[in-house]
Amino acid sequence: MMAAQAEPLALPNARLTAPATLVPLLLLALVATMGFTALGSFGTIQESAKAELGMSDDALALIQGLGAAVPMVLFSIPIGILVDRRNRVRLTIGLALLWTLGTLLTAFAPSAGLLTAARMLVGIGSTGSLTAALSLCADFCAPEQRGRAMLIVNLGKALGVALGFALTGWLFGLLTDFSAIGWLGELAPWRGAHVLLAAISALCLLPLLFLREPERQEVEASPDAPFRIVAAELWSRRSFLGPLFAGQVAVVMADVAATVWVAPVLSRDFGLQPQQFAGWVGALMFGTGVAGAVLGGLSADIGQKSQRRGGILLGAVIAAGIGVPAALFPLMPSVAGLAVALGVMSMCGAVTGLVVSVALTVLLPNELRGLCIGAFIAIAGLIGFGLAPWIVTQVSGLMGGEAMLAEALALVGVIVSALSFFAFMLAMRRAPEPIIQLLPKL
Repeated sequence: MMAAQAEPLALPNARLTAPATLVPLLLLALVATMGFTALGSFGTIQESAKAELGMSDDALALIQGLGAAVPMVLFSIPIGILVDRRNRVRLTIGLALLWTLGTLLTAFAPSAGLLTAARMLVGIGSTGSLTAALSLCADFCAPEQRGRAMLIVNLGKALGVALGFALTGWLFGLLTDFSAIGWLGELAPWRGAHVLLAAISALCLLPLLFLREPERQEVEASPDAPFRIVAAELWSRRSFLGPLFAGQVAVVMADVAATVWVAPVLSRDFGLQPQQFAGWVGALMFGTGVAGAVLGGLSADIGQKSQRRGGILLGAVIAAGIGVPAALFPLMPSVAGLAVALGVMSMCGAVTGLVVSVALTVLLPNELRGLCIGAFIAIAGLIGFGLAPWIVTQVSGLMGGEAMLAEALALVGVIVSALSFFAFMLAMRRAPEPIIQLLPKL
């Protein structure tokens, strides 16, 4: 009863350091953290699931790839439209419950098919909530603050990616060493780890009940405008959005392939068990994600102040270029060398992700943001999550089989990273003026 009577958090357009602005941003960061922890949890312990269920690498690619891609393709655009037209806080809570349910069902899936279905629920909830979180974040502050505001949310995402490795690996090791922990001892460690993750997720998301919907800013057309008007606005910006999407989808392909296959590479080529590498891989992902988010946020805000056309995207161009040689991480002769190159690649991906997020909220009107982000997630889901892991297995097959996984991962990473560099350069040249400069003065 006390919680029901509590005053919801106010969301004025204040300084980022003001509690009324900072607290909601931190809650959205928590959403991103738990969503991406759930999304990445299976990758760390997939070798154990593969052994128990008798799966092949192609089956793992299906679960990790299409298991995330299909829901993104089918649901991201509808969710994006709902984000632009409905209460985003309620939508976020519903999506959080969905990924929590998917995590719990992962623990009890008896077959590869049902495991894929459970991971699809996680994909819908985690990626859909990110669309809502980015839209909400943009309305908490002025455009010139959005690089730093989205930095907070992206730090939550980086922590989630890290916890997908570190927390899952720690729980796996805990349940392996202490298999008689209550009724969880009757489950395989990878299953018990997902039961605990679902419980943690449910508890961490309770504060969302105190969040309130903010007023929408920078609106060109009404949120209730006919869809044909919104679609026409989006189509008119295709020369910019096309290469922007292509660049970030290519980055997603490289990052997803690395995230899915780094654990098998470490296990097969270096003889490490999940509990031996999960902690440092998670810490590496988090540290480089934080560094990349900071660099991306600062470069986006600084780029907005420059007179250069598309200056907001300059950080993405530079990061994409650095990511090309870093994609060779699977071929490093030592674990230390692999860690350094993987860290650089992860940092570059974080830079481009944040820069693109800020660019969409600054260069597009409010009524296009959810749809545009949803469309991007759908395309990234189909190509990045759906095809990238599978492409690596196909390339390794052409190169000689599963023993060539590291070489195939490096080859695919270098090619798509180079494509992202050239696509971001083109998007920068075609970038429009910030939307705040185009709206009429009131």
